[in-house]
Amino acid sequence: MSDSPVRLSGTNLERAADHNQRVTLHAIRINGPITRVDLARITGLTAPSIANITKRLAAEGLIDEAGQRRGGRGQPATNLVVNKSACYALGVNIDRDHITLVLVNFAGEVLAQATRDIDFPTPEDVRDHYRASAAQLVAQAGVDEALLVGVGVAMPDDFGVVDLPGRPSDYARWESADIASLLADPFRLPVFVENDAAAAAMGEQQLGHGLHASSFFYLLVSSGLGGGLVIDGNYVRGAHGRSGEIGFLPAKGTGDQVQRLVSLSGLHRLMAEEGLAPSALRQEEDERLARVRRRWVTQACDQLVEPLVAVNCLINPAAVMIGGRLPGGWIEDLADALNTALAERRHHVPVPAPVMKAQLAEEAPAVGAAVLPFSHFLLPKAAALWTQASPA
Repeated sequence: MSDSPVRLSGTNLERAADHNQRVTLHAIRINGPITRVDLARITGLTAPSIANITKRLAAEGLIDEAGQRRGGRGQPATNLVVNKSACYALGVNIDRDHITLVLVNFAGEVLAQATRDIDFPTPEDVRDHYRASAAQLVAQAGVDEALLVGVGVAMPDDFGVVDLPGRPSDYARWESADIASLLADPFRLPVFVENDAAAAAMGEQQLGHGLHASSFFYLLVSSGLGGGLVIDGNYVRGAHGRSGEIGFLPAKGTGDQVQRLVSLSGLHRLMAEEGLAPSALRQEEDERLARVRRRWVTQACDQLVEPLVAVNCLINPAAVMIGGRLPGGWIEDLADALNTALAERRHHVPVPAPVMKAQLAEEAPAVGAAVLPFSHFLLPKAAALWTQASPA
């Protein structure tokens, strides 16, 4: 078998201390303003440990005091919050119909954004858009470039080889492209690359509805269709890093894959039948677009309901979240249709998870990508306590 063995290794004090600091910072990030007493309760760490950790975090400029909580006995407790301006990151979403670049602060707030709509962008297109936009966004937001910690990139797996309508004959060269080199200028930052659905799910986990649902399945409607799986607060990749590939399932009643129909590519084909260009999706809805909307939602629901029955039975998520570059109303219509269809199949689904629009719906991959550098350097991660690499 080629997958890694189960991890049973121990840790050392240095790694444990780093992990505890990451956990404490994350707890402040998602629960702040919060007192040290509540931090100890949430993290399970002792009061002296929390005192020492928060002192270090304050010295490093990662947290701030935010007034005092009054109303109890004795000395009022001090509230702690994350310093949103402590660090920043850039997020890049590369897809077959656009390139999006965002600048976010440590709280995950988007400070500036630059999107270029382009069919099947080449590596050179991505490089040029990034070089033309990155420094401009940083300047526009008034951010000190010394506080940038990295660049996260979200793009579909098999980006250059999945056969979608209009794919250029030489598009497979994406499979050997050096993403870090494309984004080397102007800042020379570390680059972290992730599958787009995984990045969107991680972003939702850190900043969206995932804060209240430790296990969920994420559906990303983009030029294709991706899925992401979060279980007990951890993103689950599978043995070969390809979990959640719902778009590759066979489509019902056709020889195609589900993503040929449930995607922006599939939607654009329906729009073309009505004489509508893709740009019409961003304009005021007329009768033709309303017709397309009903057809696409019905088609997408029909193709997704059985896969989601399987997801519910096999995984038992707390929720199914849908994001992507669709108008919010379309996602809500699809979620409503799926909830109705799943309710009709209750005899097949012991506990159907509610389907909902993701909080970071439209630009989720780019924002999720921007969170990757924060996760690497500052936030808790599953391997934080492992002391050595997995045996070959």
